[in-house]
Amino acid sequence: MSKRILICDDEAQLRLTLRTRLESWGYKVLECTDGKQALELLENEIPDLILMDVMMPPPNGYQTCRQIKDNVNLKNIPVIMLTAKGSDSDKFWGQESGADSYVVKPYSAEVLQREISRHIKS
Repeated sequence: MSKRILICDDEAQLRLTLRTRLESWGYKVLECTDGKQALELLENEIPDLILMDVMMPPPNGYQTCRQIKDNVNLKNIPVIMLTAKGSDSDKFWGQESGADSYVVKPYSAEVLQREISRHIKS
């Protein structure tokens, strides 16, 4: 059975690029455009991993990640922040929100694949 990854990003082109790449690696992909949609989707679907942008309509990625990690039913889902926000402060807040990894855009396919593999085994 294919592992499922939820992409949460408000940029349609990025979601398409990620979907194409992840499906080529053998993953099933779920998508949403903001934190509110992610939290609603997670009421019915439990993916194996979440790729989360930071800069989205409220709740932003940090806030959404914190809500996921505070939920006893969701807290074990690995969350990788995939964002253009790459300062030390941004990474600190990613860690504070409970993110399991932090990948800065633009990213290489190798880095993304390595981070995904660290958190879910095929």
